[in-house]
Amino acid sequence: MRIHVTELIDGDRLSGDAFNDYGLHVLSKGTVLQHDDIAKLLQHKIEFVDIEQRQSPGKSKSQARTLESTVSPKWLPIVQPLYEIAVSSFKDLYKNTMNEGIIDPDQISDVLQPLLNNFQLERDVVSLLLLLNTEDDYTYQHSIQVGMLSYYLASWLGYSKEEAVQISKAGYLHDIGKSRIDPAVLNKPGKLTEAEFEEVKKHTLYGYEIIKESFGEEPYLAVSALQHHERINGSGYPHGVRGEDIHPVAKIISVVDIYSAMISERVYQKKRDMLFVLKELYRLSFIELDPHITQTFIKHMIPNFIGKKAELESGEIGTIIMTHPIDFFRPLIQIGDRFIDLAVERDYVIKEIYL
Repeated sequence: MRIHVTELIDGDRLSGDAFNDYGLHVLSKGTVLQHDDIAKLLQHKIEFVDIEQRQSPGKSKSQARTLESTVSPKWLPIVQPLYEIAVSSFKDLYKNTMNEGIIDPDQISDVLQPLLNNFQLERDVVSLLLLLNTEDDYTYQHSIQVGMLSYYLASWLGYSKEEAVQISKAGYLHDIGKSRIDPAVLNKPGKLTEAEFEEVKKHTLYGYEIIKESFGEEPYLAVSALQHHERINGSGYPHGVRGEDIHPVAKIISVVDIYSAMISERVYQKKRDMLFVLKELYRLSFIELDPHITQTFIKHMIPNFIGKKAELESGEIGTIIMTHPIDFFRPLIQIGDRFIDLAVERDYVIKEIYL
């Protein structure tokens, strides 16, 4: 039975091997497909597969609508305006908080929920970041990105949809304490003095205070603002707590906070390549960040690089067609008729990833 990939449902069994357009083996005959397997076929741009006859018809049509969004960024005309509205609204919220000292809860729900409704249909997080990340309004974009990535990572870790939405809200508000920091210090292009850095670190305490006053004991919010710069080895701030003393949701936000910050252009820092940053997170997962949370993030992000363009430091541009099962950060790239396995040919280095 030959079927389009967007019509597959969990439990379908492949009756033949699945190969992508480059002849690379993706899934084996007999594989009982689950959500991640179907996503993998889509990421390899495989349109049709052969499956064994189904025992029951299932509900393929509703699932097809969900899976279709990963085939191409048709959602961009819808999501981009919502994203821009969210950035603009967060700027207003930030300024209101600066002036009034508290947050309007309704303002957050009105902006964040429509954005989340669309993010819930899109699993290609790398495309979202590439398309929506710009050099403008870092402070506000960063908060939106951390909210978005917190939602995805919480979902990948097995939190319920309701919990993931609340964790997204915590990510959205994690830096709200910066509204009490002098903008001249926050946007200083040069190195901060010791006194300036000590003041910036207080944004975690300020955020905790603002959220407690605005939301009371609403789950995850205040503690995430307080602890998102704490590290499992005790090297973080504001209190230098370690390990299990750091709230699990604060650990989630720590990972995506670093990722968003490093892939973004800032007044004092050039953005880094998205694969390079994942490699840096992997290194930190053995020192400062929770290893399970960090490596779950990496595991789910890596397949989204398949099909993306990669510019090498040599100036050559190719397409990522396969990620390495062990050396995640050095994929197989096709340039014209030539294939370069970066895991083998170590002299090649990726400079930038784009659509």
